[in-house]
Amino acid sequence: MRRSFLLAVAACLCLVSSGPIGLASLRASDDGDGALRDLRAWIAEPEAERAPLAEQAFAAVALDRSQAEAAAKLLIDDHAARRRAALPDGLASGELTVDGVTMKFAYRKFGEPTATGRSLYLSMHGGGGAPARVNDGQWENQKRLYEPAEGVYLAPRAPGNTWDLWHQGHIDPLFDRLIADLIVVEGVDPNRVYLMGYSAGGDGVYQLAPRMADRFAAAAMMAGHPNETSPLGLRNLPFAIYCGGRDSAYDRNKIAEQWGKTLDELAAADEGGYPHRTVIYPDKGHWMDREDAEALPWMAQQVRNLRPDRVVWKQDDVIGTRFYWLEMSAEAGADRTLVDVRREGGTFVVERASKSLELTIRLDDSMTDLDAPIKVIEGDTVLFEGKANRTIATLAKTLEERGDPTGLFSAEVRVTIEPRREE
Repeated sequence: MRRSFLLAVAACLCLVSSGPIGLASLRASDDGDGALRDLRAWIAEPEAERAPLAEQAFAAVALDRSQAEAAAKLLIDDHAARRRAALPDGLASGELTVDGVTMKFAYRKFGEPTATGRSLYLSMHGGGGAPARVNDGQWENQKRLYEPAEGVYLAPRAPGNTWDLWHQGHIDPLFDRLIADLIVVEGVDPNRVYLMGYSAGGDGVYQLAPRMADRFAAAAMMAGHPNETSPLGLRNLPFAIYCGGRDSAYDRNKIAEQWGKTLDELAAADEGGYPHRTVIYPDKGHWMDREDAEALPWMAQQVRNLRPDRVVWKQDDVIGTRFYWLEMSAEAGADRTLVDVRREGGTFVVERASKSLELTIRLDDSMTDLDAPIKVIEGDTVLFEGKANRTIATLAKTLEERGDPTGLFSAEVRVTIEPRREE
């Protein structure tokens, strides 16, 4: 009898001290400090041996504000260490590959870093539907076309040689990875990343800036054509248009003026939205004799606001799943979906939606007091009301999406939108 009792006690102690129902996991299930201890233990494991973070019980534990801040720092430091280990030679190879597509690039550094890090200028070359040697020549020209007073000036070489070389679907993840790696390797400030491009590169700015607006602090389009894209996504992105008044091919000059007027109208109807400038040089043709270089000091004054009080998200033919503090599935983003959401403290108001969809709203304590209930409304309908818990899972997910150490959110709520009217 005594021997059976001792064996039973030993078995219980084994269960408490190890495995999925171990003491640490029990503590973490209802304790934020325990969740932090479990996170530290998880990070201490070799990366190849780590179980998926999202599946760990501690990742779903509700945290207080200080615990969320501590967890964010642990995750950011771990992410940076893993990226450095994956890039033993930094970016010396001058190329990167994402999803089987390779992009070459070259960059130079100017001035001294600021207190928050270096600026980054992504400068896209012209050319387009032409032989590779033509686009190679345009790339060489773009490498030395502009010189910022401070920052990393990077000229990528488009992966292809088609007319739409800068706005195909592989560009978005390539730029995401490039920015994330430069944050780690060169100390780039993710809130001071700028997009620019000339001719076919200007086409790319017209297309990429609205759909990737939340990656950039400002964008400058030089001598390009927008094709079918919409400017609606530029609500929170300072956007500059430069074009020669005699640049009549494809009506670039006329369309540049029209886009400027459209942005004037959008800004007039939305206080604080659509900051922009339109510069047409009346005596210039397609080549503006580098007068457009004035865009660089203008961009340098801009700092990204990743948590604006209103988000207008207009999907393009290349579908995104995250935009500022909103998230939707690729399926929900089909058909050039439009959503317009504003926030007033802890209340989020869905102003417009072009169709029925599920929408996720990301939050952190810089946006609203997460210790108080939040509300999501559409017209007279309350879509959500209650607490939004801070969790390690949400922090980790929003960091891994883009590798942006300033782009973590600690909580999120998902709502189903039924539009009041079709747009």
